[in-house]
Amino acid sequence: MSLSRFYISPEEWNPYSLVLTGDEAYHCREVMRHQEGDKLLAFNGQGSEAMASVKSISKENVVLETQNVTKAEKLPASLTLAQAVLKGKNMDLVLQKATELGVSRVVPLLSERTVVKLDAADKVKKQAKWQRVLIEACKQSGQNWLPQIEEPQPVDSYFGQIPNEELLLLASLHPDARPLPDILREYREIREQRPTSALVMVGPEGDFTPAEMATAQRQGCLPWTLGPIVLRSETAALYTLSVLGYELSQAMV
Repeated sequence: MSLSRFYISPEEWNPYSLVLTGDEAYHCREVMRHQEGDKLLAFNGQGSEAMASVKSISKENVVLETQNVTKAEKLPASLTLAQAVLKGKNMDLVLQKATELGVSRVVPLLSERTVVKLDAADKVKKQAKWQRVLIEACKQSGQNWLPQIEEPQPVDSYFGQIPNEELLLLASLHPDARPLPDILREYREIREQRPTSALVMVGPEGDFTPAEMATAQRQGCLPWTLGPIVLRSETAALYTLSVLGYELSQAMV
């Protein structure tokens, strides 16, 4: 039987004095019904995981006794998903699966064709909600690296920051989109090195507008083909991350 996993933020992480607080303490005490002496796992979202046992339980916190601490290696390539905000639970699904697939950062984009409309207060609330989704996905999947989630922002605002990733990709059905292996081959031939970080942009239902695509391409995004079938946005995101993760891991060999 697998052990329950609980998240402790990096700011509160002390491997020799671990304490569950807030929602994590409540989940441990009231939902999982852990008792003193029970074994569990704690992680900090930055690769560290501790095998521990419950030392004491109170209404405010759950104090743990550390038994062993390990550090998970990062994946060889850092992946950023710039995903147009999706309706309902579809966005949660993308975040859950992106976490399982090892994405490092998620940038929720508000494109002209995004159905979901958010004001300033909504953006903050959504970011906090999505942060919880990512944490739960890490807890469920055994992922010890918690992706960074940014506040939702317009496409133009995002590119005003100039992404730092080495390889910039735009999932596209446009006729000039190229297969990913061809793009990676050309990258290695020109730069004589392999990419260690990549950004992939995935649009909403109906795709990015021509103006948004033009903005992305002016910033260096390369359109790559998803094939002849028109995929739903959430399917396109997961397909893209799966293929990109595989291709970049092969490029590392």
